[in-house]
Formats: sequence, structure tokens, C-alpha cells
Amino acid sequence: MGGMKPFDPQTLVLIALLNPAVILVGFFMGRAADQWQKIIVAGFAAALAGFLLMYAAVYFRVLPAKGVGGEAGLVALQFLFGMAWAALGYSLTRRKRAN
Repeated sequence: MGGMKPFDPQTLVLIALLNPAVILVGFFMGRAADQWQKIIVAGFAAALAGFLLMYAAVYFRVLPAKGVGGEAGLVALQFLFGMAWAALGYSLTRRKRAN
């Protein structure tokens, strides 16, 4: 498989976008939010969950330790995507409550 190139922005975006921990934590915390401001908190929680999942994947050698690089950028991207998933969950739940 050859591994990933270090600091490859496209790879970092794909990892952040497709990280199941970011998706699940962000979406479900967004659904549970009763105020839009809690979307920011959900984004942070999703980024932390995504980072922990990545750490576990590297620790158990599912992903190579070298070659990811840009961990700070990855956490920042996971925060943004986590907020997007939280906003989606929040808006879907809010629509459902309004009907």
C-alpha cells in the first residue's frame, strides 16, 4: 500500500471527513443540543473523538505512524467537520420538533 505522504492536505481532509468518530459524535451531539451554541462544543468533542480514534489506529498499526503528519491541522479539520455534522443533526432535530 505504500503509506501516506507526510503533510498531504488532500489526505488530511479525507481522514477528517471520513473519520467515523467525528461523524457519529458530531451528529449525535448535535441532535442532543438544545441551543445552537452547543454545536461548537460538539465540534470540539468530535475532534477529540476523532483524534483518539486516529491514535488507536496508529497504536495498533492499522495506519502507519509516519506519513500522516500535520496532526494539528487534522484536529482543526476534524473540529470543522464535527461542527458541520453537529449542525446537520441539530437542524434535523429542530425541524422534527417544529412539526
